[in-house]
Amino acid sequence: MRLDRVLEVLNATVCTDIPYADIEIAAACGADLMSDALAFGDGNALLLTGLNNPQCIRTAEMMDFSCVILVRGKEPDKVLVSLANEKDIVVMKTNYSMYTSCGLLYQAGLGGKT
Repeated sequence: MRLDRVLEVLNATVCTDIPYADIEIAAACGADLMSDALAFGDGNALLLTGLNNPQCIRTAEMMDFSCVILVRGKEPDKVLVSLANEKDIVVMKTNYSMYTSCGLLYQAGLGGKT
């Protein structure tokens, strides 16, 4: 699924300056504990999280995730956005909960790790 479709499905807002429309995502991971995200083990994925600090960007970088989506209406601060732009990681935000966001993406055809 392309990130422009993810944006549409989650009624999300892009917070970074990185071109995103043509980025393909193969899977999604939902976690507030970054140790759980590290256990996911797949690149070419996106991370849905309520963790609103630079650690989520550092984790995404380590896991080769292309996108971090902040759930529950969390507003990223300038430090997080700056680091994401530096690391070429798209940051989006959505007002949906983690549960709803994961369900909507799954329903739209984006799977997770089995």
